[in-house]
Amino acid sequence: MSTPNGEPPTAASPVRRRLLDEAARVLAEEGPAALSARRLVKAVGTSTMAVYTHFGSMPGLVRELMREGVARFAARVEDVEPATAPDADPVRELAGLCRVYQEFARAEPDVYAVMFGGSGLAGFELTDEDRQMGVRLLRYPRNAIRRCVAAGRFRADVDADLAVRQLFAQMHGLARLAHAGYIMGIYGPDDVLAGMLRDFAVAAGDDPERAAESVRSGLAH
Repeated sequence: MSTPNGEPPTAASPVRRRLLDEAARVLAEEGPAALSARRLVKAVGTSTMAVYTHFGSMPGLVRELMREGVARFAARVEDVEPATAPDADPVRELAGLCRVYQEFARAEPDVYAVMFGGSGLAGFELTDEDRQMGVRLLRYPRNAIRRCVAAGRFRADVDADLAVRQLFAQMHGLARLAHAGYIMGIYGPDDVLAGMLRDFAVAAGDDPERAAESVRSGLAH
């Protein structure tokens, strides 16, 4: 089977890639009401059949956007070395994970907005299963927080599952405010990120000077 452009309907298809990129841009910039198969194919230069050949439906296209976003996000996260060695610094690891979170949000704002945006995209509601694709990314910082506890940097009573959700809310808020241009002036997004992570570590029980040094190191790479 081939697409209307004579290409096999594979993940590597240039038309498939352009459809995903254009859908992400429209959703992020203009919202779900602006998204339609007709608009996408006009921008990409193909026929409406290409949407259904590659994705089955418009909701299928949006779901694939989420899946791809999670994969791209995970690829960045997995570049941060886990602090599993006895002399490793888990607070530095946690800061590094938060750094790549912000880098992803800045580098791919359209995809980020689809992953963590509202519901009702392209005429369908995101299901709990859809959202779990993004929630599963929390295991990386959650495990880093657990390593912080095990290393004695964070208090023994820190609940990693709760703490990682608090951190996620902070990271998302910073990413969206920075994208909207609200974080400016004397302190930019990187300054806010550094202060936020230092205070998060100190609140969890870390020494202030040690926390500040680990955060500086984690954000520097």
